[in-house]
Amino acid sequence: MKKVVIIGPAHPFRGGIAAFTESLATAFIEAGYDVEVFTFTLQYPDFLFPGKTQFSDAEAPTAYKITRALNSINPFSWLKLGWKIMKMRPEILIVKFWIPFIGPSLGTVARIVKRNKYTKVIANADNIIPHEHSASDRPLIQYFVNSVHGFLVMSRSVMEDLASFNIYKPRRFSPHPIYDRYGELIPKQDAIKLLGLDDKYHYMMFFGFIREYKGLDLLIKAAADPAVRKLPVKFIIAGEFYSDSKPVFQLVDEYKVKDQFIFINNFIPDNEVYKYFCAVDAVVQPYKTATQSGVTQIAYHFNKPMIITRVGGLQEFVPDGKVGYVVDPYPDAIAGAISKFYVGNKEEEFVANTINEKKRFTWSVFVSEIETLISECK
Repeated sequence: MKKVVIIGPAHPFRGGIAAFTESLATAFIEAGYDVEVFTFTLQYPDFLFPGKTQFSDAEAPTAYKITRALNSINPFSWLKLGWKIMKMRPEILIVKFWIPFIGPSLGTVARIVKRNKYTKVIANADNIIPHEHSASDRPLIQYFVNSVHGFLVMSRSVMEDLASFNIYKPRRFSPHPIYDRYGELIPKQDAIKLLGLDDKYHYMMFFGFIREYKGLDLLIKAAADPAVRKLPVKFIIAGEFYSDSKPVFQLVDEYKVKDQFIFINNFIPDNEVYKYFCAVDAVVQPYKTATQSGVTQIAYHFNKPMIITRVGGLQEFVPDGKVGYVVDPYPDAIAGAISKFYVGNKEEEFVANTINEKKRFTWSVFVSEIETLISECK
């Protein structure tokens, strides 16, 4: 049996990247591999983490072993883990890359593992250049890029970013698969009741942690548009602030839209996610910059239409006018899409289309792309 080792956030860490690591491990097990996951003892120092906690209260997965072994700021742990995996001699090492900060630790582990002349080291990159970047990022990214055999990216915009660091190493594109870990669909009215919402309104949702680049300010301004104000719709903002919340609430007051918004300023646990997605008519992602988004794939899982902005790689996954609307990242464009969705009674049509469209986002296809990439690496 071939062995796969995955390095990345995983239980007890929470969030979308940890969810991805665990889902990928499950997919490899289902494909017949022996799987082991190594995660962090320290992922971010507290002063670099803007949320309330990095950790999940959920139980750990039991289908594969997760070992906490990597301290992102302790080079001795990098060396120790690198030597351990080098001696294990797995056929494949998959390293999750999402920000430059972890480039030195992951790049060092990858370099050591490659010394066994056997293991193929693959980077699964959410981003190459981060959404909020600086000049100091480039050497950290380059160090990591130079350490692996090949790359699997989940948006074509990341593929383009990668070309500015390396044009020779094998790379493949495969869309972010759909999450199936957040529960099943329940009737919308049942979900509205579970959340204690007023059933005389319709609901749309902005989901996930809140940072400036995610464009919540654009949605707030869009809500003030007369065409949106007159609709019986409220916007659920379900996610924890990773930046100062004061400007957001000042904007809400300035545009007099307080009664149109419901803020849930908390991380939404995995076992609560289904309530929010099942309660809404559509998901709004008004991002100012993006590569791909796990929120899109959760929306697909729950057959939810989407209104997204035409930035980065988002539009690769949401066909305009079929499963939602793709608009420019401006308040008037977002407002126009919201209005068109309701005035045109598009929900039923878009829901039907999501059911068909999501068939191309499977974990088995993702694993197959990694296997093909491995065959191309030397």
